[in-house]
Amino acid sequence: MKKFAFIGGGSFGFTRNLVKDLLTFPAFRDAHIVLMDIDPERLDYIHQAVKKIIKAGKYPAKVTATTDRVKALKGADGVLCTILAGDVDVWKHDILIPKKYGVDINVGDTRGPAGIFRALRTIPVMLDICRDIEKHCPKAVFLNYTNPMAMLCRAMQKKFPNLMITGLCHSVQGTAEMLANWIGAPIDEVTYKCAGVNHQAFYLEYKWNGNDAYPLIKQALKNPEIYKKELVRNNMYEHLDYYVTESSGHNSEYVAWYRKNPEALAKYCMDGTNWNPGHYAYILDTYLQRKDNWRDSIKEWLAKEDINLERGHEYATYIFNAVFGDNTLFKFNGNVMNYGIIDNLPYDCCVEVPVLASKNSLEPIHIGKLPDQLATLINTTARCEVMAVDAALEGDARKVFHAVAFDPLTAAVLTLDQIKEMVDEMMEINKDYLPQFYKK
Repeated sequence: MKKFAFIGGGSFGFTRNLVKDLLTFPAFRDAHIVLMDIDPERLDYIHQAVKKIIKAGKYPAKVTATTDRVKALKGADGVLCTILAGDVDVWKHDILIPKKYGVDINVGDTRGPAGIFRALRTIPVMLDICRDIEKHCPKAVFLNYTNPMAMLCRAMQKKFPNLMITGLCHSVQGTAEMLANWIGAPIDEVTYKCAGVNHQAFYLEYKWNGNDAYPLIKQALKNPEIYKKELVRNNMYEHLDYYVTESSGHNSEYVAWYRKNPEALAKYCMDGTNWNPGHYAYILDTYLQRKDNWRDSIKEWLAKEDINLERGHEYATYIFNAVFGDNTLFKFNGNVMNYGIIDNLPYDCCVEVPVLASKNSLEPIHIGKLPDQLATLINTTARCEVMAVDAALEGDARKVFHAVAFDPLTAAVLTLDQIKEMVDEMMEINKDYLPQFYKK
């Protein structure tokens, strides 16, 4: 019997789908699933959901729910993390304060001033989790889904190099499927090589039955209905020659070109996109709308008589199966330290690259050099993330300022004096979550 610990298991959608996938693998049908969350109400809901999945599939698995992280981790073979450090009443300021200064943010969970402060709050918690893993299940595979992905993974991998840690994101496989749909290709006939940093990785190759499919993508974008679905990404592709992984709303806040003035916002960010309208504070609005009615959809799912038990496309369970299940090799895009993987990005930044999962092993695949235009863009991103992580690990507020100062969107709309004032205000409002910066 393999043991899987879900840290932040009250993340209902993530945990439910990952458990469903996990139990479809023969090696894990009798797994012990331990759900851990600090919110007893959410924990109770997901406990009910997992019991429902086990019963529906007639699996010989068992499930335990606990608010004790050590209890969850003891003897675990696999660990999944979907935590959020601070409720919306905390992280809303990541978006509201920059807006006051003129930095218009759409999501704010990955980079820029909002992503950096989310990282500063979350890194200490993630390092505590790693300490518990090192003590109670040092051979476990630790898969992180919590954002900001690159900064969290760099912090953990830098401080705990002996643990088997990687971070997973939907954007690589999700965009690959989107592009396949646009060109009419079955996704199982598509192959690709994708590399960069999380949410800013690019398809260096995208092939259909072994043939370059980029000409087909270019042709598809001549259809106005397709083009407007991803205004920012399609515009980036036209000018940078490679397609980026994360959605237009996200990407608009990572670069200097799309949100720096009302004209750019109106042209690129207020129409289209597959799931995320590019308007200001999209995710904040979504969370606030769900704050009082999130229970309704959960109760609706729990009341269903029939539930879908088919395996989905998340990487996590395939990775577990490759490393300590039936050892079927599995290649995925993961977040790892750049120890000579991408030659023209900073040596110890966190990169998102192909990784081969096999028995007791996660091995990143060497990429070499990125095209110059991509390396120029991503270097700024990566170096800001390196500074932000070092700031968190060292308790160095000056590095926080420098990391924000060179963020492309922030730098496009604010002076250095304005950025310093904004960062100071964000530091003050997050003071209770940043003890490393306020040592006596």
